[in-house]
Parts: sequence; C-alpha cells; structure tokens
Amino acid sequence: MEIFGIGPLELIFIILIAMIVLGPSDMVKAGRTIGKFLHQLVTSPTWRTFTRASRDLRHLPNKLIREAGLEEDIKEINQAVKQATPSGIGSDIDQWQKDVSPWTTPPQTIGTPPTPPASSDPADASTEPSVEEG
Repeated sequence: MEIFGIGPLELIFIILIAMIVLGPSDMVKAGRTIGKFLHQLVTSPTWRTFTRASRDLRHLPNKLIREAGLEEDIKEINQAVKQATPSGIGSDIDQWQKDVSPWTTPPQTIGTPPTPPASSDPADASTEPSVEEG
C-alpha cells in the first residue's frame, strides 16, 4: 500500500522524525493544519480540474484510436500477424534440436574400474614390501 509514493515504513519514519522535531503538542497543531490544507485542496475547483485533466490524458490514446476507427485496423493487423506466422516453425525447431543434440550433449563418462575388496589378512594389509634374506 502506497500513498503519494510513500510506503508504510517510510511513513512511520517520517512520523518519528516529525515527533522528534515538533514534539507531541506541536505535532497535533501541525496535523490539524495539514488536514485543513488537504481538505481545502481536495474540495477546490482547481483540484477537480487537475484530476479531470489527468484522467482525460490517461484515456486520450484509446479515445483517439476509437475516433479514428483504428480498432478494426488493429484487429486486422493482429490477425494478419497470426496468420503470417508459419505454424510449422515449431516442428522445424524441434527437428533442428534433434539433429544438433548429438553434437551438443557431453559424452557419457566411463565408469572407474572396480576396486579389489580389502583382504582380512593382516599380513596383506602391511604396506612395506617383504624382503627375503637369503
């Protein structure tokens, strides 16, 4: 929710600063003054003219299109674009992907050779080579 482009956290921050600067008693006076000013502004004929002009400007492009009779032309152009788009292009892309996929997919990894099972004989577990005297 935004009012005048100010979010709720920003509004709380502004109120806190106003309380620090004005104090609680002057805050009430400032609130009344601002409220009276906003009431006079909103009920004034100037504000009504401003809002009417703003609304008219927002709706002006649609109004011009309607008056010029371009709605039908826009619909015809959209239909022509839909018809001009080849429906087979999707299948062509799928075929191209199938043709290219063998070249773009990485090769399957070759598994590592199995490791021999560990023996339970303690003599085999020693890492030092045996030296025979002789």
